[in-house]
Amino acid sequence: MILQAHHLTKQYGDLVAVDDLSFEVEPGEVFGLLGPNGAGKTTTIRMILDIIPPDSGHITVLGNSPTAAQPRIGYLPEERGLYRNVRVLDMLVYLAELKGADRAWARQRAMEWLTRMGLEDRAHSKVKDLSRGMQQRIQVVAAIVHDPDLVFLDEPFQGLDPVNVERVKGVIADLRREGKTVVLSTHQMNLVEVLCDRILLINRGRSVLYGPLTEIKRQFAPHAARVRAPEIPPGLPGVVAIEPKDGAYDLSLAEGTAPRDVLRALVDRGVDVQAFEVAPVPLEEIFIQVVTGARDESRAT
Repeated sequence: MILQAHHLTKQYGDLVAVDDLSFEVEPGEVFGLLGPNGAGKTTTIRMILDIIPPDSGHITVLGNSPTAAQPRIGYLPEERGLYRNVRVLDMLVYLAELKGADRAWARQRAMEWLTRMGLEDRAHSKVKDLSRGMQQRIQVVAAIVHDPDLVFLDEPFQGLDPVNVERVKGVIADLRREGKTVVLSTHQMNLVEVLCDRILLINRGRSVLYGPLTEIKRQFAPHAARVRAPEIPPGLPGVVAIEPKDGAYDLSLAEGTAPRDVLRALVDRGVDVQAFEVAPVPLEEIFIQVVTGARDESRAT
């Protein structure tokens, strides 16, 4: 495993920020670390980065202690941490050198990434003279310029227009193709669905959802199917409601009804089925359902 966290706990006074949290991150995956504001995500990342120590628990990063692994880790914090009065290229080279990179190599690599981000003409500008979106792209470059094996990206899309969201998505996809491991923390669930292999959803410092994204979405699949056909006959076994929508039909299924049985019934009745799919649940809906459910349980106890 690239990252193993076992029974992490961190408390600030009476506030338990992280509460007996355990998870693993596999090599070469994009791992979503998700949760509402104040859930403990940033505290978890800071413990892994050896910025703050856990009160209890154990962390292994890249087969080493968090301290020993730091040169091979990249980090994009949610808060901007750029030196405003320094020229962009000089700052990127300096940050790469702090991670042990050779200066000439770091300069060449920084220019390559600036070009990839559409910022090559800003290499000699001071950070303070850049727009918010430009600064965000510079921060992404700063996290990866030293060629880390493990990258933490905390809200990498904030302040970006759609064109540059696509740029950063492409960077994350390229890192995965290169065999790098990315831990992504964001509130933009549509991007998590596109990019992440597995996710950990934490709430009040505890794990409430953890595993492969495809399996989680299957677990929360509704009792519904969408059918594209000229018409849907009434009285289909297991179908409790039929609603026309956008040139197709949404079928609500009774508890325990398998979608394949509904498809078989349609075919048996001679329906010209042009498309049939189990209606997917957006990850955002799963997020809301799990977090609000956990809150309700907390109030009840």
